[in-house]
Amino acid sequence: MQSKTILVVDDDPNIREVICFALQKASYRHEVATDGKEALDKATLHSPALIILDIGLPEMDGLDVCREIRKRSEVPILFLSARDDEIDRIIGLELGADDYVTKPFSPRELIARVGVILKRYGAPQTAQVSEAPTLQHGLLVLEREERQVRVKDTEIGLTAIEFEILSALMDRPKIVYTRERILEKAYKDNIHVSDRTIDSHIRNIRAKLASAGCGDAIETVHGVGFRLGSCENTS
Repeated sequence: MQSKTILVVDDDPNIREVICFALQKASYRHEVATDGKEALDKATLHSPALIILDIGLPEMDGLDVCREIRKRSEVPILFLSARDDEIDRIIGLELGADDYVTKPFSPRELIARVGVILKRYGAPQTAQVSEAPTLQHGLLVLEREERQVRVKDTEIGLTAIEFEILSALMDRPKIVYTRERILEKAYKDNIHVSDRTIDSHIRNIRAKLASAGCGDAIETVHGVGFRLGSCENTS
């Protein structure tokens, strides 16, 4: 049995049963919640390694649950939705979700995505020796081993994917990254990602860095992609 605990949040008992059976078969421990309030309580109580979160929860929906969780935690979140709605997908990713699966789904694919996300969060243990442990550009500092990002003395909470995107940009600050290249860096094992998903993550990173006084961290090169900015704006 793996030491990592997955929190499954869905009000449909049949869906919960399918997910929990698949997790158990893959040797993951799991906890369940049937509504948003219980999800918040169990997220605090069990400190899960990942949350599988249904968007269509009664009373407090999954997007609101994600907003509350992101106020205090960067735990990876995989959204489930009964609709293949791009608006839901974009909003979820902008709130800090790591992935998105539409119902009905293949349990095997779901477990594969869980594994990819958990592997990504454990990336420091498999990082190449040639990678510099600390990256600094202007006011921006990224510590690979500690998975920390700071603007001056302010620590910035990034999701795993946001961290990988920023790490790639800082690794080669003069290079313009296309969306395809960013996708390769951040989603090494996940091909189910659109350009708009990358744009959502870039907006998230910009907003978080801007809130700490670094509003020029990422530049858009129109028609090509993105590159690291000066990271010296403290206004």
